[in-house]
Amino acid sequence: MPRKPNFLRFLSVLLLLLALCHADPVSSDCPKTSPVVNSESEFKMLQHQLRGSIRIIDDCSFKVSDFDMLPGSDVHWWAAAGPDFTNLTAGFVVSDQKLNETYKSDSFIVRLKDNVTWDQIQVLAVWDLPTASDFGHVILGDFKNGSSGSAPSPSPSSGTNSGNETGRVRIHTEPTMLENCKVLSKNYRVRWTLSAEENLIDIGLEAATGTMNYMAFGWANPNSTSELMLGADVAVAGFKEDGMAFVNDFYITKYSECTLYKDGEVKGVCPDTRYEGSGPNGGEVNNTKLVYGQRRDAVSFIRYQRPLVSNDKKYDLAVNYTEKMKVIWALGPIRPPDLLQPYYLPQNHGGPKSVVFGHLVLNVSENVNDCLGPLDADEKEDQHLIIADAKAPLVVTSGPALHYPDPPNPSKVLYINKKEAPMLRVERGVPVKFSIQAGHDVAMYITSDPLGGNATLRNSTETIYAGGPEAQGVQAKPMELVWAPDRNTPDQVYYQSLYEQKMGWKVQVVDGGLPDMYNNSVVLDDQQVTLFWTLSEHSISIAVRGEKKSGFLAIGFGRGMVNSYSYVGWIDNIGKGRVNTYWIDGRDASSIHPTTENLTYVRCKSENGIITFEFSRPLKPLCGKSDKPECKNIIDPTTPLKVVWAMGTAWTDENLSEQNMHFVTSSRPIRVLLMRGSAEAEQDLQPVLAVHGFMMFLAWGILLPGGILSARYLKHVKGDGWFKLHVYLQYSGLAIILLAVLFAVAELRGFFVSSLHVKFGMAALFLVCIQPVNAYVRPKRPAHGEEVSSKRILWEYFHVIGGRCAFVLGIAALFSGMKHLGDRYDAENVHGLTWALIIWFLMGALIVLYLEYREKQQRRDRSFGRSNWVLGNLEEDDSVDLLSPNGIHLEKDSQTSGRMEVQLEPLNR
Repeated sequence: MPRKPNFLRFLSVLLLLLALCHADPVSSDCPKTSPVVNSESEFKMLQHQLRGSIRIIDDCSFKVSDFDMLPGSDVHWWAAAGPDFTNLTAGFVVSDQKLNETYKSDSFIVRLKDNVTWDQIQVLAVWDLPTASDFGHVILGDFKNGSSGSAPSPSPSSGTNSGNETGRVRIHTEPTMLENCKVLSKNYRVRWTLSAEENLIDIGLEAATGTMNYMAFGWANPNSTSELMLGADVAVAGFKEDGMAFVNDFYITKYSECTLYKDGEVKGVCPDTRYEGSGPNGGEVNNTKLVYGQRRDAVSFIRYQRPLVSNDKKYDLAVNYTEKMKVIWALGPIRPPDLLQPYYLPQNHGGPKSVVFGHLVLNVSENVNDCLGPLDADEKEDQHLIIADAKAPLVVTSGPALHYPDPPNPSKVLYINKKEAPMLRVERGVPVKFSIQAGHDVAMYITSDPLGGNATLRNSTETIYAGGPEAQGVQAKPMELVWAPDRNTPDQVYYQSLYEQKMGWKVQVVDGGLPDMYNNSVVLDDQQVTLFWTLSEHSISIAVRGEKKSGFLAIGFGRGMVNSYSYVGWIDNIGKGRVNTYWIDGRDASSIHPTTENLTYVRCKSENGIITFEFSRPLKPLCGKSDKPECKNIIDPTTPLKVVWAMGTAWTDENLSEQNMHFVTSSRPIRVLLMRGSAEAEQDLQPVLAVHGFMMFLAWGILLPGGILSARYLKHVKGDGWFKLHVYLQYSGLAIILLAVLFAVAELRGFFVSSLHVKFGMAALFLVCIQPVNAYVRPKRPAHGEEVSSKRILWEYFHVIGGRCAFVLGIAALFSGMKHLGDRYDAENVHGLTWALIIWFLMGALIVLYLEYREKQQRRDRSFGRSNWVLGNLEEDDSVDLLSPNGIHLEKDSQTSGRMEVQLEPLNR
């Protein structure tokens, strides 16, 4: 017994400590000299479902209570000189606290910065810095004078402070704030404030639902036991097409839409005024009064008043606020008025119970608040949506700001197709045409900056995708702006004015289908993977889409996955799309080597298990002198690109194992003709290209070398046979070369000079075509004993050197052509042909060496004076014009005798 007082004393001390711990942690050294100290108010909701109340504690801090807010990107406490656009955007941060999270009925104390006082603050806002967005604010001027501010008090009882503490001024009540809240479903709540002494109840219906959906709430007939809707007195609220809120008093007589029968009877879910018609009592039976309505973040909120007991005893039920009564509720689509009926009528709500309709027992006099945190809609974009059509221009005008989605905003904003600042949806690859008629003071542009108004003036950077100072016009003379978003355009950009911030809104850039985004596409082997690409001067953009479900999708550049440069797209464990590059030199997991290719604009996504990935890369890797494998991964647009593909169950960028191997792959490579935009299966050497190669070998390997050899080693033969043989062989080779070139151009459907083979061939063809012209204009050969002219000497040099250069370039074209075919077809088949070509020209070189040896031997024998019989002319005769069909002699005096002469040369002694 003696210990009991000690226990009580200990308990008292403990309670005191707890009370002190939960007391407001006000700084003891902060004075309370400001006239706004101890005043209270409530936040005006503008965005992000912000609710709560504020009380100023002292000169340094304030307390926020019952605070709800959806998160932003970089949110701060913000001060401004006024609530208008100009003052708010010129404000400043007043506290170091950040608000980058979701708040659910939270209470906390905020301390001002050391250099900030209440005298500097006229408006205290919750402000998102990147978007210059005001989520909600309070006006301190209302604190100081105790006025009700901009929002009217919905009921007298809710507009006075019950405490009446010394120095406490009247609380400014916002229409979104009510005393009680009850959760009806995950996306539907009812709030209310009871004013029993005035026979009124304020009700707020709040739902994350569609724009053209209704919210219904009311009291069931207390005499009903099963069919609660029949005889129920409900309010149906929603928003009209112009965004204005409405609420009507309904009475339910039948489970159907309101219908007027032939006998004049009205039945169904009908407004009270519908039952009374246009008679004198028609307006008296609608006992709901709209107080406030707003739609923010795809959440509808409508507040209205109704009497607890009305004068309409026929269609209204009396609400006994001291007892529990059954209430019913529903969400569903609404039918707008038409020529036959002037009312907004609810349609069948459908759906499961307790999700879109239900009932419960409620005593409105009891304090209830089970609404924890703000409603969070799945899709928060709630503006008008305009989908761009390539065939119809979008008319851009300017007009007054009525329902701008991101306050604060200027008084004038952009309208598109008569919709105020709508969300614009465009497709990649589909041009968008704007007809700008917003005035000469509004220059429209498409930008990455959410504010617009020329970000460079704010020392910020932005990317401009279209428009600019010239994109301005009026209705009489509109300016046309065409913008073609491509695969490199971000998913979200903005249309704004260059001269004023926040006049426009968001542009949603979606994939309009890969065929619209890329210039070319082919279906790869086995019809299970589609390849898309767009070529530019120095790079290529590629997209790959699987046609069946898989865990990863891969393509490779090569004849197979082994010895290929591969690109793998997959979705990782956190749901992020990934694209990695590899060099594969074997058939097991250890043979897959990651590479570091310079990929840009990389994207990967999976829709219902179908993987699509995209990337851009340079045609030639930017490696410098590096010997990494990826440095050899060069894409030549003139050469067919061999592509294979594979799919598997799972992929990782860490330790690959046999589990990461593919379960299906292409059976053969597909040769993709990048410049033609087509593809063909890997096959043997095509006949036309084989004929091209054989004809070139016949010309450069037999005919043209034979003509050169005849001019070099057959001049000692009697007559002009060597000359005729020389000319005939050269012309035959030239004709075959031209035919071979035509065959190749026809087969490849184009003439491309970017490859080394074509460059060698064109140079050789040019020189070989000059030779006949050169021969035709050759200078006259001097008579016996005359001095050779300088023109003749120059001609002989040019003719001989030009012919030999043409032959060397032709040989280079032959070997580069073999390499070209090796890249295009099976390298093993071309390998043998290349060696055969090498052996052929080595044999020709040996023959030339032998003939040169014989020639020098004969000259040496003649120089030592050995006597021998020489068959032929002592002098060359090239006077015959073999270009003439009749072989006319140009110099008859120099004609040689047709008979053979035997000349005896004495031996030198």
